[in-house]
Amino acid sequence: MAAGASGYADILKAPHAARLLTGTLVGRLPNATAHVAIVLFIRAEGGSYTLAGALAAVYGLATAVGQPLLGRLVDLHGQPRVQLPAAVVSALGMALFAVTGVVPLPVAYAAVIVAGLFTPPLEGGLRALWPNVLGHREDRVHRAYAMDAIAQEIMFTVGPLLVTLLVWLFSPAAALLVINAVGVAGALSVVLSEPSRTWRSAPREAHWLGALRSPGLLALLGSFFFVGLALGSITVAGVAYADDHGRASVYGWLMAALGLGALVGGAVYGARQWAGAPERRLRVIVGLLALGYLPLMLTPGVTAMTALGAVAGVFLAPAIACAFIVVDRHAPRGTVTEAFSWLVTTFGVGAAVGTAAAGPAVELGGTVAGFAVAGAGGLAALLVLLATGRVLAVPGRSAHIASGDENDRSGAVEPGFSSGHQA
Repeated sequence: MAAGASGYADILKAPHAARLLTGTLVGRLPNATAHVAIVLFIRAEGGSYTLAGALAAVYGLATAVGQPLLGRLVDLHGQPRVQLPAAVVSALGMALFAVTGVVPLPVAYAAVIVAGLFTPPLEGGLRALWPNVLGHREDRVHRAYAMDAIAQEIMFTVGPLLVTLLVWLFSPAAALLVINAVGVAGALSVVLSEPSRTWRSAPREAHWLGALRSPGLLALLGSFFFVGLALGSITVAGVAYADDHGRASVYGWLMAALGLGALVGGAVYGARQWAGAPERRLRVIVGLLALGYLPLMLTPGVTAMTALGAVAGVFLAPAIACAFIVVDRHAPRGTVTEAFSWLVTTFGVGAAVGTAAAGPAVELGGTVAGFAVAGAGGLAALLVLLATGRVLAVPGRSAHIASGDENDRSGAVEPGFSSGHQA
């Protein structure tokens, strides 16, 4: 682990790396906390849980639609011309929501749709920048992807706590305004950096499908839809488990255990270099991820269940980090940001479907049925990867791969590593 820590430190010491990672995480705070902030705000305004859930769902769907569309615009026009305006418009949409509240209701829906639709694709943008920032070295970029996955777990843990603190100190409306203002500041920090300003996507073939014309990418997205479904169902099944044990705090422990497992798994995964094709490695990791979800159906006592939750989370961050590499290898030339954004969207849609499916499952079959949805999702994700093994095989691994940055052709690129562009 000491070697792994020194590897992460080496990445953060690279020029601009710490700034880009921090700016991206801060810029994504509005998206990471929106579901909590919207529910708290609606409840403070006297709205029902049904209305709060509906508005949060609309925001999530709008974000899912907007990410790949904005990602395509980033590939076409560069990061600053898309990321910052999108962040400002998104923040203005949420500010309108905070000021007007739920009356009139159509304005509230329109505001959250705008906020979600214009959420900047900072996540995909950062992954497009890593190769140039880290000298086109596959080992360093791979470790950066793992560090990125770990940082996401931290953000999704700390973000809701920050919203809760702002609500306690000020008000739910103030929390919405502050979080989104901070998000704009994060996006500004990213787009003013030299790597973001100078990055240019490789020339792309004009095609209405964009990144989706890659069969390998479609196979990966199909798998990660089910990974998202599994994770989304656990959030609902976890609530049912806590209700069964009569303590709301049990849910917090279970979710914290999942996050801790993901942190540990991501740290260990990124601490070493991996040989062989990442497509094969991803099948193994997703298989272990699915295997980790199945014991949750045992629903033992709280201590044992918390331990099972930690085990279930171990392979999530490695799966995400490895998926980044696979996306990078299969994205058609000139579509790297869009391709990464599609992964974010597919994962999010899967989580929403899992949340929706787990509710009826719990009502019909109890807590065990809710966790069974997670197990089924994990197994389906593995089956997709196994069924599409030939599609995911990357041709021409020994061919020279060009960098995605047209301004920098001097970096040596190892075979099979494409910065998101196939030659």
